[in-house]
Amino acid sequence: MIMGPPGAGKGTQAKLLQERRGVPHISTGDILRDARRAGTTLGREAERYMGQGLLVPDDVVIGIVADRLGGQNHSQGFLLDGFPRTVPQAEALDRILREGGQRLDAVLSIIVPEDELVKRLAGRRVCRQCGEMFHVSVDPATQTGRCDRCGGDLYQREDDREDTVRARFDVYARDTAPVLQYYRDAGLLREISGVGSRDDIFQRVTASLP
Repeated sequence: MIMGPPGAGKGTQAKLLQERRGVPHISTGDILRDARRAGTTLGREAERYMGQGLLVPDDVVIGIVADRLGGQNHSQGFLLDGFPRTVPQAEALDRILREGGQRLDAVLSIIVPEDELVKRLAGRRVCRQCGEMFHVSVDPATQTGRCDRCGGDLYQREDDREDTVRARFDVYARDTAPVLQYYRDAGLLREISGVGSRDDIFQRVTASLP
């Protein structure tokens, strides 16, 4: 499992781990955003919370994860990104894994200062068509407002605006910090600095894994 506040680079590191270890990357954020774009009942419910930087209710997210983990063969393992975010979700995950005869090997927590997170997210732009991400200062598109990959429009997600980013960080600190303690008590937590280059962070990630 990989954890960290919004903008900590969880998705980037998860994809690198997926490539290195050949296991599925299960991102609850991606699942929820897909549902929101599709206009499903779940997507509409999730949008009410995500647009304000709030957590989607436990019962909705737990149901998604249970379906995802139960619907495919994960005998070779998997990587969770964005779940659990509350202690009840962590307890539910324990039950789901026990029922499937599995367990967690490690919980990675990527640590980044709040001001750095705001700078990262406020400059992020996403392609409406393919989902490719850019950053106005760190990794800008070749043509302003256009995706280098497919030519689609780039936009700033509502939950990447500075006021929403800070709200999301506050929610993370309030609701998810107890989850870190939950896994610290279980002896599974590995805390990693998320400041530096992508490759530097990945070296810390891989060095911390069993």
